[in-house]
Amino acid sequence: MGKGESSSKKIVSREEWERKLAEVKIRKEDMNKLVMNFLVTEGYVDAAEKFQHESGTSPEVDLGSITDRMAVRKAVQCGNVEDAIEKVNDLNPEILDTNPQLFFHLQQQRLIELIRSGKLEEALEFAQEELAPRGEENHSFLEELERTVALLAFEDTSNCPVGDLLDFSQRQKTASELNAAILTSQSHEKDPKLPSLLKMLIWSQNQLDEKVSYPRINDIVAARLEDPVT
Repeated sequence: MGKGESSSKKIVSREEWERKLAEVKIRKEDMNKLVMNFLVTEGYVDAAEKFQHESGTSPEVDLGSITDRMAVRKAVQCGNVEDAIEKVNDLNPEILDTNPQLFFHLQQQRLIELIRSGKLEEALEFAQEELAPRGEENHSFLEELERTVALLAFEDTSNCPVGDLLDFSQRQKTASELNAAILTSQSHEKDPKLPSLLKMLIWSQNQLDEKVSYPRINDIVAARLEDPVT
């Protein structure tokens, strides 16, 4: 940006900006609901119980259901996919019955765990009997299956082109997908509202940057205002 563009911007001082922010009234009740929404969605049941006691904010779901949901999520994160499937069916069998993509990804994760533990013959048999028929019905499933089975072709899976399937991030991806499905079945948002609001803040600041120089929040964690560039 040239000097002409920068100098043409309106400059808002820290004092004026803070005064305008102070004029915006936000109810404490709304802030408490935002915090509770985050704790419930992300599964922090102990924190949610403590926050409910301290703030008087009621959660949107039974906190006991959070414990069950987190048990399912933890099972996938630990590689115990069969246990996770059993637990989610105990919660609500319709979750997997009505979501073939999710069920495929859980079965795919089971295959990955078999390969991880060196049970290669069992893995190949499982792929042929459980996953191949689903791949024939859905092209995207077939591509994912082929990529997963490719792990069997490498002795050193840590350096193979599809080695990322064995990373913890793959377990986390599957666990998050299952967690979102459980939340949806409970008529709850699958994503917390707080991160969306932070994304909106960043977008709004980027839009405002084109016209105004103002005290910006660059460090989202600290939420500190920085003096405008003059």
